[in-house]
Amino acid sequence: MLEGNPSAVLIDVRSDMEYLMVGHPAHAVHIAWIDAPDWTVNPGFVAEVRKVLLGRAAAHEKNAPVVLLCRSANRSQDAADVLIAQGFENVYVVEGGFEGPLDENHHRSKISGWRYEGLPWEQC
Repeated sequence: MLEGNPSAVLIDVRSDMEYLMVGHPAHAVHIAWIDAPDWTVNPGFVAEVRKVLLGRAAAHEKNAPVVLLCRSANRSQDAADVLIAQGFENVYVVEGGFEGPLDENHHRSKISGWRYEGLPWEQC
């Protein structure tokens, strides 16, 4: 979907620290859903997503695909629910997030997620 549609956008909703230090999908746009120091929901999240879509090809499409990703898909689902409530029609959540759930040894990226699937990512 991301490769075939120039109006689609992948948004990493993790904290600044996660995005920078753990790594992130290549070409993802970073808009934190919850971030330090207060760890409260970003009140400008919806407006920031709209601004990103304005810069995309075919941004006039009301239903441009928005793909959200966090660590394990919990925060991105919360963010997706808010976008849908605000009228976004084509919102997706990456199953397993970037790192996926913890395995029996309390390690991530061993069961599912962006990195587990071998999708392109980078680290600062």
